[in-house]
Amino acid sequence: MFEKLFHLKENNTNVKTECIAGVTTFMTMAYILAVNPSILSSTGMNPTAVLLATCLASFLGTMCMGMMANLPFALSAGMGLNAFFAYTVCGNMGYPWQVALLAVFVEGLIFIVLSLTNVREALFNVIPMSLKKAVSVGIGVYIAFIGLQNAGVVVNSDSTLVTIVSFRDNFQTGGICALLAILGTLFTAFLYIKRVKGSILIGILSTWVLGIICQLTGLYTVDVEAGYNSLIPAFSMTDFTALGSTFGQCFKFDFDGVSIINFIVVIFSFLFVDIFDTLGTLIGVCNKGGMLDKDGKLPKIKPALLADAIATSAGAVMGTSTTTTFVESSAGVAEGGRTGLTAVVTAILFLISMLFAPIFIAIPSFATAPALVIVGFLMFSSITEIKFTEDSFLEAIPAYLCILAMPLFYSISEGISMGIISYVVLHIVCGKAKKVKPLLYVVALLFILKYIFL
Repeated sequence: MFEKLFHLKENNTNVKTECIAGVTTFMTMAYILAVNPSILSSTGMNPTAVLLATCLASFLGTMCMGMMANLPFALSAGMGLNAFFAYTVCGNMGYPWQVALLAVFVEGLIFIVLSLTNVREALFNVIPMSLKKAVSVGIGVYIAFIGLQNAGVVVNSDSTLVTIVSFRDNFQTGGICALLAILGTLFTAFLYIKRVKGSILIGILSTWVLGIICQLTGLYTVDVEAGYNSLIPAFSMTDFTALGSTFGQCFKFDFDGVSIINFIVVIFSFLFVDIFDTLGTLIGVCNKGGMLDKDGKLPKIKPALLADAIATSAGAVMGTSTTTTFVESSAGVAEGGRTGLTAVVTAILFLISMLFAPIFIAIPSFATAPALVIVGFLMFSSITEIKFTEDSFLEAIPAYLCILAMPLFYSISEGISMGIISYVVLHIVCGKAKKVKPLLYVVALLFILKYIFL
């Protein structure tokens, strides 16, 4: 049966190898089950509902990837996209999370249409490669900043806006949490350098356990009024009814105070990041696994993108931010995973994870901070693919502005708009206007109009 469905012999693999690869992929990306509820709950969403929605969307998307495209890739709530959802759309813009879910749902529908047509190639080709890489780098810095901020390492300063926490002040609450986040980051980095499988997940759990030890020994003090809860989890059955608080809420939105133009910009931002993140991940991982054809293309890219798009819209209905293909899938490919059976195994593990929801949502933000910082590093590594030589300044400076804007303006969409606008303007004033594709002028104009009228 497996041979007929996944063509194992044709891909020089077997059931055992595919199963090991599937478990490996799950271990390397299971951290999202702790991080995503932590991030999205800041919008007022029920963390248990978010975790259940994340598990279901991951199961559906990964299963579609395995069965439709026969590729060993796993999907879950995208890092960076969940931060954009929580901190930009619901935070800075002040939109209700129901409206943000609607934007994700609509983005997924658009992605489905683009995946079935050639429009996707047009959108992909119009954005210069330097900006595509810059978006990944900028998101990496942005989510690392969010992780350090949530852990209390980065705090407010009236004179410099942000500064490092004073470890001696309130050491038994904020100070110890910040210190544990730093120690956890260094430990996770050590594990990653040593290529330990599941290093990010191990880093989260180890930091959490260290926090529990601090609580038991009195180094950490529970202060519920100040937001410092007990670190010891309450073992209980998963409350599956919690999903009802987010399921279908994307259709129960209130557009009062919501600008239609701004809403369209939000959809475009979700779509932009989702498209290029997915394409970059697919091509990069397939290249490492030797799954590209002689022309460097992925023959099964259309069903792969379709699986991604379906998972995005379905995830929005269930109650989670954009679901996308994870670069951690490369861990399973490195273990020999070559077919959709790897994805199916990973999908089943995501489904089983729903039974352990109370444990995942009990993990504190200082324990998930190392995951954000290390994942941010992995995304930041794309900066080596941007040329910063003197003859490349016309490409490099817009990329730099894109990267700079994301953490400083606390917004992925602002980074994208700054990058595109500066790219177009600099090419015009430097006499290189003909090198800019017409569609990019349209996109830049839309961003400029946003700043004028919104």
